[in-house]
Amino acid sequence: MTGRFRFPEGFHWGAATSAYQIEGSPLADGAGPSIWQRFAHTPGMMSNGDTGDVACDHYNRYKDDVQLMRALGLQGYRFSINWARVLPEGTGRVNAKGLGFYSRLVDELLENGIVPNATLFHWDLPAALDDRGGWLNRDVAHWFADYAEVMFKALGDRVPRWATLNEPWVVTDGGYLHGALAPGHRSKYEAPIAAHNLMRASGAGIQAYRAHGKHEIGVVFNIEPKYPASDSAEDLAATKRAHAYMNKQFADPALLGSYPPELKEIFGDAWPDFPEDDFKLTNQKVDFVGINYYTRAVVKHDADAYPLKAVPVRQPNKTYTETGWEVFEQGLTDTLTWFKHRYGDIPLYITENGSAFYDPPVAENGVLDDPLRTNYLRKHLGAMHKAIEAGVNIKGYYAWSLMDNLEWSLGFSKRFGLYHVDFATQKRTAKATAKLYAQVIGSNGAVLDEQG
Repeated sequence: MTGRFRFPEGFHWGAATSAYQIEGSPLADGAGPSIWQRFAHTPGMMSNGDTGDVACDHYNRYKDDVQLMRALGLQGYRFSINWARVLPEGTGRVNAKGLGFYSRLVDELLENGIVPNATLFHWDLPAALDDRGGWLNRDVAHWFADYAEVMFKALGDRVPRWATLNEPWVVTDGGYLHGALAPGHRSKYEAPIAAHNLMRASGAGIQAYRAHGKHEIGVVFNIEPKYPASDSAEDLAATKRAHAYMNKQFADPALLGSYPPELKEIFGDAWPDFPEDDFKLTNQKVDFVGINYYTRAVVKHDADAYPLKAVPVRQPNKTYTETGWEVFEQGLTDTLTWFKHRYGDIPLYITENGSAFYDPPVAENGVLDDPLRTNYLRKHLGAMHKAIEAGVNIKGYYAWSLMDNLEWSLGFSKRFGLYHVDFATQKRTAKATAKLYAQVIGSNGAVLDEQG
């Protein structure tokens, strides 16, 4: 054994989930509806008519699920808070029972030696705030800061790591531009406004933490590196637009205090002139940035593709997951080194990384073998290690996801979990990937070297 895959001392190993995807009981104990509760119950919006009404029933089974985490040896658990469970109208009145659920979850984690990592917003905006304009209303930054303050005061003594937003790009691209995700809007005029207000809200949330918090706060971006399909000027320009739209649109205002110029080209007359003072709010000091990485895109020019004039090109003889994402671990190394080059030596966490593959039936001996997912994990941990060797300041890794769950509008059709969930019985079964990950955690990566 050479030890070449040993990770730095104190490297943090965890797994991640989100509230609407696993909790179930979305209206229990006085909770208000979220935009995802509405969206999921709108006919035709979800695969197979699936909803989060039960999901993984984590709201009732959280103690058992913490034991699954303990069995893996997790050092940290990244979860999100359902804003409307705590503030049913989005602002004002606090629902003590909803807040109590998260307090009990945090206590259960700590009692089992697992560090809580809380995300304030993972896509489930209170429906009451959507009725007031949601992310299109500039007041949403203040609504978010007030909500954040409630959470910091309630849990800040026990939760050492917070994130304001998870993947704001998905919120705006899916929710406001293409309509595939809640709240289901389709407008190039709305998308940049929603994006801007998300980043204003993130900045306001960070300001609130500086007034009340004691530990760390950051923000989580999904990064998908873009590679040109050819050396033609058109493909290179298309790749540059795609990269700015997905990878710089949110990180730039948060970390540099500006937008990349390509966005005005992409949105044309739909691009607003934002007040300069807004960037003082978006550009707050963060203690870390979370990077969610799943795949890459090879890009070519397409004049008919809205609004980027760019489309991804499927690569021959490559492995693709069931979500249609190419397995390309080098993209994680490239992403992490690019991020450091552009934004400096900010501490980074891989806050999501995983794959959806077909799971065979559970064997009689209780083993569920998932070799494609196991291979994906092994490759991407190696790619992350390469970035660390290249000098990127990576503090930890959270596998997506702890267990199979509601994959948003795709319903229960795609499985990312370390644990298999039988949604009819709610039985959890460890997959082979879970067993590998437990060995990785226990050896701080050395097992990867032993297995070649």
